[in-house]
Amino acid sequence: MKLSSFRTRIALTSAILAGTALVGFGMSSWWLIYQAKVSRLDEAIKSQLIRVGRPRMRFWQFDKVLLPQIFGTDAETLIALLVSDSHGNTLYQSDNWPSDLKVNNLVRSHSQPLPSVSRSSSLEQERLERPRFRDFPPPNKLPAPRFKTQHTSTETWRVGTATFPYIQAAMPTTVRIATIAVSLNSIEREMLAIRNIFLISIFLVLFLITGGAWWLSGNALRPIRRLTRAIEQVTVKGLDQRVPIGTTDVEFVELIQVFNQMLESLERSFKQASRFSGDAAHELKTPLAILQGELEWTLQKAEVGSEVQQSLSSLLDEVRRLSGIVRKLLLLSLADAGRMSLYQVEVNLSEILAQMEEDLELLAPHLEVQIEIAAQLRVQGDRDLLTQVLQNLISNAIKYNLADGWIKIHARQQQATVLVTITNSSKTIPPSDRERIFERFHRGDPARTRKVEGTGLGLSLSREIARAHYGDLTLDSTPSDQTAFTLTLPLEVKHRG
Repeated sequence: MKLSSFRTRIALTSAILAGTALVGFGMSSWWLIYQAKVSRLDEAIKSQLIRVGRPRMRFWQFDKVLLPQIFGTDAETLIALLVSDSHGNTLYQSDNWPSDLKVNNLVRSHSQPLPSVSRSSSLEQERLERPRFRDFPPPNKLPAPRFKTQHTSTETWRVGTATFPYIQAAMPTTVRIATIAVSLNSIEREMLAIRNIFLISIFLVLFLITGGAWWLSGNALRPIRRLTRAIEQVTVKGLDQRVPIGTTDVEFVELIQVFNQMLESLERSFKQASRFSGDAAHELKTPLAILQGELEWTLQKAEVGSEVQQSLSSLLDEVRRLSGIVRKLLLLSLADAGRMSLYQVEVNLSEILAQMEEDLELLAPHLEVQIEIAAQLRVQGDRDLLTQVLQNLISNAIKYNLADGWIKIHARQQQATVLVTITNSSKTIPPSDRERIFERFHRGDPARTRKVEGTGLGLSLSREIARAHYGDLTLDSTPSDQTAFTLTLPLEVKHRG
């Protein structure tokens, strides 16, 4: 999955945005749930602190039994109680009170002097002097309990502290400070389970969102893929194709219409150009044939060695060269129109190459020729056209060779394909020429003079003939001092449907 893909970027962007939103929502929800649980625990601690502060109940003596039942906690949850007075004396401490739990700050903040108590009458004074306790002031005027989360070496505690005044006969008013510490292990276990549920849900939702974005973007890009397939078919035989609009989204209708209009213009222009080149080549064939015949007849009657004979000979060469160009243009126009007819027979390439080896000894005696041809290389194709391709490749190997150079011909069968590679020593072909070497009428800069004959149509026509046989002609990668072309042909040519 490439990051440069629009579809991939859409899926990743959707996943990132959705993931950010889900993580933010999950963290906020988790924190709110945690705070809600802690708040409920604080309310429970506050309720029990008020009970502990009542002097008549001696509630703390039963904390081991009553506190877990009141808080509704499991057996693993620790609950500890500490009761002290304003002078720092411990009135009661649970056996499980952690030694490293420090509540001095909370206790100190609640150790405040109480307001004086006025006694209205002697009767009230007598009642107060009796050995009993009474709450003072009323609970709704007591300082609000304070809560804090503290950590010990083994536990995390939620600690609540409250102050409760009381008066005893013949004694000054004093303060009772009650502290309840509840372990947060149970809440932390619940929050851990909630966190795991959130994580699993986030990953599952992200997977669904990413898959959904991938699917939706794929559907949205379906018209683009149809355009791509149509563009791939824009060849000589594919210009008549059109992309159907059908149920395409409105956003792509205009694009498809413009593309179809472009195909119509290309088809019309190509047909006009192909018809012109074919008609022009066809019309030139007869006059050139007549001109060539007249020149040959006149040349026979001219005085041997005269200037007239030399001029007629030069004119005849040019006419023959022009006839060759016209013949190639006609074949190329047929190939462009997809109407290059093949007279298919069984062609023995080994036999044709062996005959060309004999011609090489006469045409280029100064070149070293190396032949490696497998026996009985037979393909189905047009013998004359395939011979023309091989002759053109060997002719180029001779024309563009170095002085005292060499030519190698290697023909072999590879699975269901016949490969013919013709290599020759040559000057280095510039990269710009390598890319344009199969263009029509293109000739490299060193070949633009009359010293090397040619029109720049041979390689283009050879490749069209190879492709008409469902093969190909390619320029191979070679060292800088040589050039190699490989003709690829299937053993059997498919019939055109």
